[in-house]
Amino acid sequence: MIKDKIKNLAATIFDDVVGYRQHLHANPELSYHEFETAAFVKDKLTQWGIEFTSCANTGVVALLKGDLPSDQVIALRGDMDALPITEVSDKPYASKNPGVMHACGHDVHTSSLLGTAYILNQLKSEFAGTIKFIFQPAEELLPGGASIMIKEGVLENPKPAYIVGQHVMPLIDAGKVGFRSGIYMASTDELYVTVTGKGGHGAQPHQNIDPVVIASHIIIALQQIVSRNADPRIPSVLSFGKVTANGATNIIPNDVKIEGTFRTLDEEWRAEAHVRMKKMAEGIAESMGGSCDFDIHKGYPFLINEEKLTANAKSFAEDFLGKENVVDLDIWMAAEDFSFYSQITDACFYRLGTGNVAKDTQYSVHTPKFDIDEDALKISTGLMAYIALKQLGN
Repeated sequence: MIKDKIKNLAATIFDDVVGYRQHLHANPELSYHEFETAAFVKDKLTQWGIEFTSCANTGVVALLKGDLPSDQVIALRGDMDALPITEVSDKPYASKNPGVMHACGHDVHTSSLLGTAYILNQLKSEFAGTIKFIFQPAEELLPGGASIMIKEGVLENPKPAYIVGQHVMPLIDAGKVGFRSGIYMASTDELYVTVTGKGGHGAQPHQNIDPVVIASHIIIALQQIVSRNADPRIPSVLSFGKVTANGATNIIPNDVKIEGTFRTLDEEWRAEAHVRMKKMAEGIAESMGGSCDFDIHKGYPFLINEEKLTANAKSFAEDFLGKENVVDLDIWMAAEDFSFYSQITDACFYRLGTGNVAKDTQYSVHTPKFDIDEDALKISTGLMAYIALKQLGN
């Protein structure tokens, strides 16, 4: 059976995949600078005789065609970039690049996709269809590497009918995976607001236009966008994480800068909220004698898992791992640029459990102590290979 062959190959390649992951983890690169990571990927693909091309500067796209006849095409995606975080770890594979860390598991995604490519390459005489491997840069930074790869034709020539991606999740135990059909992850927009007033001495507020007070009113008032304007059936999040008022105890500054994020799961409401936020902030600032520049950097759209493909993938996972190792996911208000693919073609984005309290790998992504239980790599390669072949009709 093809399942048994995949499992055997996954066991054979496991130690190598762990090595790939530790190498990538020790040598993280920021978004749009994944030059050595891309070179590492190309080197492995070259060793295995898998054809590839470059895309989006540091991206790599490989093609593997089965020897049996079929026009079906499926794409598999793994992202490669790291985050500007200083790692807290005493592991031998801890980051060697100060201030840069694979804190979101992209080293896992890349090494796992390499392992999947190896497995499928060993089986190409036994399956029908074409598999496109997308090693993507810059998931962590707008405009997102996915959007650039799409513009450069990654979903064409050949055009995949499906795309599948996996992402680490420390909240799920290693050895398990999670799925959700339909809308899964939120859109994300970055908000950059500058409130301008008239600075001066803190003891003479009547001679100034205080941008700190204006900014405070704006921050509080904008919460009404979610609490009183959003349909309560549509999840929405508005959060401000940075406020800069460069004055002093007795100095009122000329301006205040605010940075935040807006996330939701509906594109029409997203567009409406943009208009409402900008109008409200500018109106408050003007009514208090100041002005407001409200700049919205539109980010990733919401991510939707196509129901039939996701149901298939979940069923294949249950067959491969056992039903007890497949869990249902809830909506997740984080964002992922895999969403760009999901807006164009049938997509399935599932979660790979990496948590293990006994091994101290329960820390969240995007934190300095994030790490994985590497036993997760025992299933990350073979499961994706199995989903791909089964979805192609093998």
